[in-house]
Parts: sequence; structure tokens; C-alpha cells
Amino acid sequence: MIRPSSKNRRPSRGRANLARLRRVSDAEIARTAPPELADLPDDFWTEPTLVLPVTKRAISLRVDEDVLNWFRASGPRYQSRMNAVLRSYMAYVRRHRGGEGTAA
Repeated sequence: MIRPSSKNRRPSRGRANLARLRRVSDAEIARTAPPELADLPDDFWTEPTLVLPVTKRAISLRVDEDVLNWFRASGPRYQSRMNAVLRSYMAYVRRHRGGEGTAA
């Protein structure tokens, strides 16, 4: 089996093709930007904050079948959406009960 040289290999999934990105014009960026970014204030990127992802742990969790089916029907990354729902519940409980709090 012959492998292509590293120069000819395409970036792996999740990695940017930096050379191509550097060639993209501002007009092309504006044309392809998601609509929800259209109303950002001009100073939005003046003082950006780096937010590092939280380390995740794989677990086994029993979930009602209809709940699982509902999340799965929403498409790929349904587990991330389930995590987001749990995180928003945790934040709500912390705000309303104070501090770290305990589960309901």
C-alpha cells in the first residue's frame, strides 16, 4: 500500500486548512457567515475570553426510552445536547439554592 506524502494529505477532520483560510477574503467570510453572527457589535472581538472545554467522563446512564428517542431524533451530537440540558439544570439549581448545592 502506498501512502500519500504528508504534503499531499488533506487535513484530518477537525483540523483547519490554514493556507486556505489565509486566502479567504473578508467578503467571502461575510457571505458564508452564519446569520446569527450578523448582528455582533463592532467591538465584540476587542477583548475575547478564552473558554477551555470542561473535561468529560464517559458513564453509563439509564434514561427513559422516550427521552432517549426524543434526543436521538434531534440528530448527531444528541449526547452533547443532553449534557447541555443537565448543565443548564445544574446552573439553575445553583442560582436558586446558592453555591454548589445538591441535586433536587
